[in-house]
Amino acid sequence: MTSTDPSRPEPGPHGVGRRRFLGYLLAAPTLVAAAELGLPRTAGAQLPSPGAAELLDVNDMLTAAALPTSGLISVEVHRDGSVSFALPRAEVGQGITTSTAMLIAEELAVPVERVRVTLADARPELVFNQLTGSSNTTIATCAPIRVAAAIARGRLLEVAAGELGSAVADLTPAAGVISDRTGRGIDIGALAEKAASTQTRQVPVELKPREAFTVIGKPQNRVDALDAVTGRKKFTLDLDVPDAMPTMVCRPPTINGEVGPVANLAEVRGMPGVTDVAVVSTGVAVRAETFGQCVDAVRALRVSWKPGSAEGKSDETVLRGLESAELPMTPAPPTVVEGRFTFRFRSNSALEPNCAIADVRPDRAEIWSALKSPITAQQEIAARLGLLPSAVKVHVVEGGGSFGRRLFFDAALEAAEISQRLGKPVKLMWHRADDSRQGRTHPMATSRVRVAHAGGRVLGYEQRHTSVVTDFGHGVGEIITAMAARLPVGDIGFSQTIFHLTQAMPYDFGVSTQLLSETDKSFNTGSMRNVYSPDVTTARELIVDRLAAKLSKDPYRFRRDFLQDERSRAVLDKVAEVAEWGRPMSANTAQGIAFHAEYHGMTAALVEIDCRPETINRPIRDGVTGPRVTKAVFAVDVGLPVNPRGLEAQMMGGISDGIALALTSSLHLRDGYFLEASWDNYFYTRQWNTPFELDIIVMPPTTGEPGGAGELGVAAAMSAVACAYGRATGTTPTEFPINHGTLSFEPKPTIPPIPPSPTDGLRYAF
Repeated sequence: MTSTDPSRPEPGPHGVGRRRFLGYLLAAPTLVAAAELGLPRTAGAQLPSPGAAELLDVNDMLTAAALPTSGLISVEVHRDGSVSFALPRAEVGQGITTSTAMLIAEELAVPVERVRVTLADARPELVFNQLTGSSNTTIATCAPIRVAAAIARGRLLEVAAGELGSAVADLTPAAGVISDRTGRGIDIGALAEKAASTQTRQVPVELKPREAFTVIGKPQNRVDALDAVTGRKKFTLDLDVPDAMPTMVCRPPTINGEVGPVANLAEVRGMPGVTDVAVVSTGVAVRAETFGQCVDAVRALRVSWKPGSAEGKSDETVLRGLESAELPMTPAPPTVVEGRFTFRFRSNSALEPNCAIADVRPDRAEIWSALKSPITAQQEIAARLGLLPSAVKVHVVEGGGSFGRRLFFDAALEAAEISQRLGKPVKLMWHRADDSRQGRTHPMATSRVRVAHAGGRVLGYEQRHTSVVTDFGHGVGEIITAMAARLPVGDIGFSQTIFHLTQAMPYDFGVSTQLLSETDKSFNTGSMRNVYSPDVTTARELIVDRLAAKLSKDPYRFRRDFLQDERSRAVLDKVAEVAEWGRPMSANTAQGIAFHAEYHGMTAALVEIDCRPETINRPIRDGVTGPRVTKAVFAVDVGLPVNPRGLEAQMMGGISDGIALALTSSLHLRDGYFLEASWDNYFYTRQWNTPFELDIIVMPPTTGEPGGAGELGVAAAMSAVACAYGRATGTTPTEFPINHGTLSFEPKPTIPPIPPSPTDGLRYAF
């Protein structure tokens, strides 16, 4: 564990030296700087039985893969005094443009509002350094960004010393101005050209110590907040690309069904506003003047469809397949606590519809979309179009949510195919019914857990997690690993790697084994937010509650006694203290507590749930009511929080995700298709299930390095809700979400594949 004693040397990011680094001044018209970093230090082993994730987790792997090309991303100071940085990651609402601006502002001593962070186009030379996932952005980019900005600061100080006739040690940079001891100052914009280098050269640099921070660790509003709330922020469908017209696809009624003969192509081509109709690999594409006209045309098409990959399958048949694929456990010792838990399919849909713009010409192509693996997208689109990758320009656009969905670029690939087929630019939008039924889903899974104990001691822990295959076809951000992840043997190898590099045992439970088995490739799956952890952790935490009861221990105290380090115990103690663990509760209500560690961070959640009949049976229009979480207290330790306000927002979203996964949100599979067709019947956490009280506690810095945050809040929140439900009802829940068995909506038809545009919205406005 990293020391926080200020009298001891502070480790640099990723353990590279103290705070001293090497980087580059790059040859350019104005000042441009980049970092040079070595390989990261890995975590020390924890006894008694360290798993792979405790020795080297997925974030360590991704960070190590990104470091060799970190010198290819640079910070630039401009003549107007602004600073720019093209971030090779995707902003999809998680706030990384804000935290990146803060890192640069800290080292360069400029106001955050003078830092312009844009999203880099696909850059194949970055190789593994342009994948957004696994809460890795801040971990992997923090050191390169800070080093590059610090090099720029050092060069500006050198030039300012000559201009002001002062020693560098007598200069102070602040608010974008470098001043001497007399108060004379020069704006960095006036120094940008003079500080530029005529040739690329290596220079040493030292980062600011933590005690000197004025930006990092201070709450900061999002740099894009005003544009977001005033409608000025631009997403893919807001872009004005010449001649790109609205386009939609008529899709099959079952998962991955294939298109057959179309009876009325000519008739649909003649409909108002329609410019083009064509058969493509995924269905029948329609291009028109408006999306409303696209909807009308899609609904009018008469297509003969061929069977899909999941033809005839249902929740029940998939569950039987999972049970058959479960890996065996060791022979049961005399005294065990065990259970099997089922987790249903869940949608990967983000709030922003799946969309892309494509302009494909005979010799080149240009793509716009919110892409978290743009290098793989560029390479695969080029292969599909028969072009060289260098002839395909891929622009990364800010996205309205992801939850893992934007790791896949199916909309961009489809838009490129349609544009090439029509010979015209297209602005493709998937209908929400498309993404619910043909989009990416979090796989159905089961998790069996067994804990052996004797004499009040825990002797061993076993978990067998069995899942429908998770598609990692995006790879680690480039074509080779993407192809390997799709090979008949490579896919399970890739999944096993991700599983074992994310799942760690935080409790001292003796010999611990967690194994993954996957089956059934019939579905379009994806690594939804927090990937395996919400399911795996919920199963574990429920068994921990049962084990504590078996040993006549308090659930909080039991966890605390077995957690392996002080950071873990600190977050658990904090939620127990703030939420008053153990306070008297009325019948059919209860508290639940849970812990989760991942991405070099620690989290604990304590929730209170109301399972009283009057709450469960509340009348809600076309909605699942059931239990309600009335209070949630969440503590998070990410080592060094760059932006505590952004971290709070991430945890708030994770708590909402956890409530939904535990109680309400799932897809119902029947006859080869999912019944849900939009957000109105996919029950993410709604206002009637949102806690009255929500308290998020960001722990003080415990290390000199930031941990991951984007996914960190989900697993502990879901687990705490499940544990609270078990304590309130007296029965451990084994099916998730708990309300999956309640179908509270009338399923929409699959032919036509999308419902008509609503005309009765005013009925529900008040």
